Amino acid sequence: MASLLSVPGFSWMGKNIGIKDSSLDFGVMFSAVPCQAAGVFTRNNFPGAPVVVGKEHLADGLLQAVVVNSKNANVATGPQGEQNARRVCRMLGQALDIPAERVLPSSTGVIGVPLPVEKIEAACAAVPGELLPGADGVEAFGRAIMTTDTRPKWISRRVGSATLTGLAKGSGMIEPNMATMLAFLATDAQVSAPVLGAMLRRVTEQTFNRVSVDTDTSTSDTAVILANGLAGEVDEAAFEAALLDICTHLAKEIARDGEGATKLLEVQVNGAPGKDAALAIAKSVVNSPLVKTAVYGADPNWGRFIMAVGKVFDHPVPLEGVRIGFGDPSAGLEISAQGQKPDMLAKISAYMKSTEVVIRLRVGDGPGSETVWGCDLTEGYIQINAKYTT
Repeated sequence: MASLLSVPGFSWMGKNIGIKDSSLDFGVMFSAVPCQAAGVFTRNNFPGAPVVVGKEHLADGLLQAVVVNSKNANVATGPQGEQNARRVCRMLGQALDIPAERVLPSSTGVIGVPLPVEKIEAACAAVPGELLPGADGVEAFGRAIMTTDTRPKWISRRVGSATLTGLAKGSGMIEPNMATMLAFLATDAQVSAPVLGAMLRRVTEQTFNRVSVDTDTSTSDTAVILANGLAGEVDEAAFEAALLDICTHLAKEIARDGEGATKLLEVQVNGAPGKDAALAIAKSVVNSPLVKTAVYGADPNWGRFIMAVGKVFDHPVPLEGVRIGFGDPSAGLEISAQGQKPDMLAKISAYMKSTEVVIRLRVGDGPGSETVWGCDLTEGYIQINAKYTT
């Protein structure tokens, strides 16, 4: 598991409050001083109440706490859902002696079920005595935000004298159009909210917007970064590079931990007419159920890859220019519609038994290239989602 560091000035907690079962389901991230902050959110037309309230609270670029519950998304819960999200912020604000507007609420879990706000309200009152400044607190928070995840997802980096730590959850309902399911980043670097916002948007586009498990865009997607400035100024280019590294790791971990998944799938597209075409082709391949099941079964049915490239109607490419490679180019595992060596498919099948499968698609001689991540599709995905609310 990736290294995990606490961030000076931040404290964390996570515990079970009985929202659905006995696993951790309530967490708080708190800074001793106000933070410059920025976030990106779902583009789903039916955003959850916490997303609506969170956008409002981030409007001035200032936050001091994040409160998260899992097992209930507080989505499609009407005016009462939004009132409950605001109520949680007020209660935590009172407990921590900060304005309610400095609290960002976040929820993940079942849609359409009223939030058990009384349980969360009671939990908020106890938070000041339960916050921990060290890695144990960060770990508890990371576990409290999980739903169908099989493991927590976190990573830390040093940037000069500053620390940057990121945590995420996500396993299903993932085809982000802004960020990921939930991602929270904390740093003691001194970076202004406008700069943070620009960085986060650029990094999101290269990472969280390049991962998919099942083509479904969640109603709760949120990624937010808080910077309390206690470590002073840092080199902005180095900070953005660290942010990109952290978010790339988290995005790949989300794909690797896709519901029922056994393999991480990376799709690289090169030679497309432009970046839009490259991204459309890459997503068509990584999202294809036929491609995903072929990867699961280590079946070198290359016709499925050809199909997925060809169904991108807005960005047609000539069939004769398509080459499909597997793994490291030096291995020589490549096929095309023009034919391949008789033993090639057997070699590709052997490679596809790996837990990480890289598919390289050259679709022409254009300048467009993109990389996306996903996972295989197994019986486990169906079993998890057929009984999700029961």
